[in-house]
Amino acid sequence: MEEEQGGGPSHWWRYGPPWWNRHHDPEAYRSRLPWRSTALITAFVLIGTTFSAHGQQHRVPLDGYGRALLVVASLLLLWRHRHPVTVAFGTTVAALAYLALGYPYGPVFLAVAVACFSAVVDGHRRAAWTAIGLLWAGHALVALWLYRLLPPAGDERAGLTQEIVLATWVLAIVAVAELARVRREQWARERADRAEAARRRADEERLRIARELHDVLAHSISVINVQAGMGLVLLDSDPEQARAALTTIKAASKEALGEVRQVLDTLRAPGAAPRAPAPGLDRLPEFVEQAAAAGLTVEIEGRSPHLPPGADLAAFRIVQEALTNVVRHSGSRHARVHLAHDAGGLRLRIDDDGPATGADAGGSGNGLAGMRERAAALGGTIEAGPRPDGGFRVLAVLPSRLREDQ
Repeated sequence: MEEEQGGGPSHWWRYGPPWWNRHHDPEAYRSRLPWRSTALITAFVLIGTTFSAHGQQHRVPLDGYGRALLVVASLLLLWRHRHPVTVAFGTTVAALAYLALGYPYGPVFLAVAVACFSAVVDGHRRAAWTAIGLLWAGHALVALWLYRLLPPAGDERAGLTQEIVLATWVLAIVAVAELARVRREQWARERADRAEAARRRADEERLRIARELHDVLAHSISVINVQAGMGLVLLDSDPEQARAALTTIKAASKEALGEVRQVLDTLRAPGAAPRAPAPGLDRLPEFVEQAAAAGLTVEIEGRSPHLPPGADLAAFRIVQEALTNVVRHSGSRHARVHLAHDAGGLRLRIDDDGPATGADAGGSGNGLAGMRERAAALGGTIEAGPRPDGGFRVLAVLPSRLREDQ
């Protein structure tokens, strides 16, 4: 079995031993015949029975037919993963036939134990229990009642102690198999939980990256769109203004490319430190200048408090998205950003005077949804809607106790 990254033996056994459902693919594991283990079991059964036969002179000597039954019972284990029920009953019948013909006792029961163990672990509990019960009942029938009619001649009736030992052996097989089945189900649940957690983390990371890209591109493309339209209008009448519009487009596109590269760097090198610090509320003055280049005058009221990096980025993106929506969806060229920080938390209020220039007043569904997701991730809220006196308002409330790891 291949080692997992950073794992040792204790890591393997935490979610199942290396030989259990190899490579976490039960179907592929069942498609392989267990030649090695079957060969070892066959050799052990043949050699063990041969040695034990020397002390059982009253039994029928081990001949070719007896060895053939031992080989059949052992070789059936090759298919114990593909056909566990058939193999469980097949090994039981072969073992009973061997005992009924009077051959010496030995490790022939090992084949039955392995077959029934595999059947229980694969979920065929009733079949395994039936096969083990059949073995015990058949042995009791031969040893207690049919011993006079079957070889060897002059065989004596088995004692009660022998049957109790056999019953104990049967119960031990069942108990170990059931324990293994329960443990295997537990390992399967743990592996499924780990896989689900990994998928959930991947989905959350994809959503975070998509939200970042949306916020970065929506603002920059809005600025580029406004400046491009202005440049086209002024290209002939006022070349200097058109040149200024093109300069703004170049600066906005350069900044957008830098932020997109910063977001995508997290995909190329997971866990690596970013090449540039994540934007925060301290970049609001710079952002106001970009908005002014797009024709939007922004007033900042209040001072931005010191926030953890994650919360600072979320607050900046909320302001960025709200102002981008003003540029795209409002006829107003004036907006106000009010920041207040008290015991209740950080309050961000972004107002414009309207009116809306399209059906998506206040912003598209994706933009507002992204702002709400950012606030909810920090335990905050977002309220967005038309103001009673006209225009549009976005109000974000972020809790005061923001963890450093957010």
